[in-house]
Amino acid sequence: MPLSRRAFCSLSAAPFLRAAPRPNVLLVITDDQGYGDLGCHGNSVLRTPSLDRLHARSVRFTNFHVSPTCAPTRAALLTGRYSNATGVWHTIMGRSLLRPGEVTLADCFRAAGYRTGIFGKWHLGDNYPCRPHDRGFDESLVHGGGGVWQTPDFFGNDYFDDTYRRNGNPERFRGHCTDVWFREAGRFIDRCADARRPFFCYLSTNAPHAPMWAPERYEARYRGVPGLAEPGFYGMIEHIDENIGRLVAYLERRRLIDNTIVVFLTDNGTAAGARVFNAGMRAAKGSPYEGGHRVPLFVSWPGGNLGSPRDEGTLAAHIDVLPTLLDLCAVPRPAGPEVHGISLAPLLRGGALPERTVVVDSQRCEEPIAWRQCAVMRDRWRLVNPSLDGDPARVELYHLDADPGQRSRMTA
Repeated sequence: MPLSRRAFCSLSAAPFLRAAPRPNVLLVITDDQGYGDLGCHGNSVLRTPSLDRLHARSVRFTNFHVSPTCAPTRAALLTGRYSNATGVWHTIMGRSLLRPGEVTLADCFRAAGYRTGIFGKWHLGDNYPCRPHDRGFDESLVHGGGGVWQTPDFFGNDYFDDTYRRNGNPERFRGHCTDVWFREAGRFIDRCADARRPFFCYLSTNAPHAPMWAPERYEARYRGVPGLAEPGFYGMIEHIDENIGRLVAYLERRRLIDNTIVVFLTDNGTAAGARVFNAGMRAAKGSPYEGGHRVPLFVSWPGGNLGSPRDEGTLAAHIDVLPTLLDLCAVPRPAGPEVHGISLAPLLRGGALPERTVVVDSQRCEEPIAWRQCAVMRDRWRLVNPSLDGDPARVELYHLDADPGQRSRMTA
């Protein structure tokens, strides 16, 4: 049967067509930096010009929540599942380990042909089979335990000129840890770009977690700030900000920025900045009140048709990051346990999501206790149980439109 002119032209052009390049992903998470620890969120003391610029070009989730402490947030972020189900509910010294069988973001991207790298804090297990290079990362450069200088970390590390683990092997580096993580992440991205391989880069800083040791020129700027007991806390954040600016500028020079999804978030509420500025929220890290778990989430993808930069107030959480990134990148998830989160891609593209309930809790105890220090959230409603034993008689109800600071519990 003779071909039509249209069919002939389509077949003739086929060899010259190229599939659209798959987007890269740069996922940046900082440690113990709260919602109010950013200039773009109203902090008049702290200088964060690079993050302010990222904020200005992003979709900003203003009702985004994580766990009140670090390891549980990381487990939920990387699996799309509530952390208590993954084996990670506490943060203590190597005892909260990601269970075998959990599927990580790195597993998903590597199976889809991406190069995967982690730089900085892992905090989900230091020994086989829990190390990052056992859990989907092609390249890993991490400190031990939950922070530099902690007992599980390499002896003598103090943030400067330390020894970290590259794919499980000790290696000495020069410079402050934050500079090391960003420098090595940049080199990883450079290698991927040279090889024309899409990348998933998980840049997870230990700063500004304690001990709050920043390079002197950053720390000195914040000495004497009223309410700031640790000037190194703000100093480390400004230092991170400067590194983020350099990395984004590098992506622009390499012409990678348009096809790179840049995600920025933090792992829990502020550790040391609440007395300076806490964006009107109650409490801080470790708490079931807003200040313990509401954090920034910025998503930027210049070539991804996300529309204009804007604030997005729909309730969202750490468990949504995995399904969102897989959706945006058209990456399938290998078989594994049920994902608890949902894709935020419809919101990013100007649509809507159905109303739902999200739960966060703080289980700093031997075994999880039902309803211990938890917040059940639906839209702007908050049902909070601040008790250490999960006593249901202790629950408190708030509506944030009427009481954003959660100062007066509602009564019948």
